[in-house]
Amino acid sequence: MAKSEEQKAQKAAPAPEQEGVTEQTTVMAPLSDEAVKAAAETEKVKGTKKKKAKKKQTIYTIKLIPDDDGDTKSIRLSERVLKYGIASVAAGALLFVGAFSYSVYSTFANQNGAAEIHELREVNNIQQEQLLQLSKKANALQDEIDQLTQLESDLRRMSGASPAQDDGSGDGSGLTNDGTSGQHDGQGGPYAQQPSLDNVSKALDNVAKDIEKRRASLLALQEELKAQQESMGTPGMVSLPGSLVGSTVSVTTPTGWPARGEVSSPYGLRWNGSDFHPGIDIANDMGTPIVATADGTVTTAGWNAGGYGNMVDIDHGNGVTTRYGHAMQVVVSAGQHVRRGQIIAYMGSTGFSTGPHVHYEVRINGQAVNPVSYL
Repeated sequence: MAKSEEQKAQKAAPAPEQEGVTEQTTVMAPLSDEAVKAAAETEKVKGTKKKKAKKKQTIYTIKLIPDDDGDTKSIRLSERVLKYGIASVAAGALLFVGAFSYSVYSTFANQNGAAEIHELREVNNIQQEQLLQLSKKANALQDEIDQLTQLESDLRRMSGASPAQDDGSGDGSGLTNDGTSGQHDGQGGPYAQQPSLDNVSKALDNVAKDIEKRRASLLALQEELKAQQESMGTPGMVSLPGSLVGSTVSVTTPTGWPARGEVSSPYGLRWNGSDFHPGIDIANDMGTPIVATADGTVTTAGWNAGGYGNMVDIDHGNGVTTRYGHAMQVVVSAGQHVRRGQIIAYMGSTGFSTGPHVHYEVRINGQAVNPVSYL
């Protein structure tokens, strides 16, 4: 009985070598290509992150050790900060070099520009000086021509010859229409004008014309004196220059004197060639009447800030105008129609003036011409 029970127990119990062993069967499905690639990418990303982590951990330390055995100081800089610092220093150096180079270039350029300006100024001063000397020579020539004109007039008067048939193209110096030569010397005009090349050229042209006219007049005097010697005749009386008796001159053409007096300052270069005078000055006593020399319409009547003082401008049509300056009182107004011989103002010394006189101009299309031709 006992054996049979042991046999049963042995049969019921598991074999010793099989105790604790569990059989498990796992079936693995094959991986696709995409899954393999994804796994590879994941591994790659992990590797990159590890490298970056390693790079971020790179730190540079700068130690400052004093000579007196003091505390050592350390400055910790990451690789990124160090790179940025080096780049900033390099950029600053480049900017400094560029700014310094530009500063040097600007300095040299300014020096060269200043030298050129100085040279141009010197050339301009030399030209102005030469122009002034030329204007003085032209003025001296005009003075000599005036002296010849006066000498010719004296010879004609002494010999009894007729007055010169002069068209009045001289400067008018010393002319008078009231016999008061040398008693008045008022002068003026616009503020002094530096002679220009155009002014000097015109003055020289006038000198050339006057020389030709004086030559022709002297030759005529010579012929007349020869004729007088041959005939032994006595010349008759002649009319005064500027007389309008029997004249057929248009009433709108400036003719005659604007006031009684004498020419104290001529047209053209004056004062030793330092000023160009665009008209003539006729001097007389304060309050002497000033009259229009032709019919026309008053365009300006009143004060002028350019040196003329109290001034009257008259438009005679066809581009012809006349100007009367330095008046004591103006008795016409702008827009008023005036006739030849009508009083328009009274002589004074207003504006740029040295004494009582009338500054008289004749302008053709805005350009001043010699008024002596119209006296």
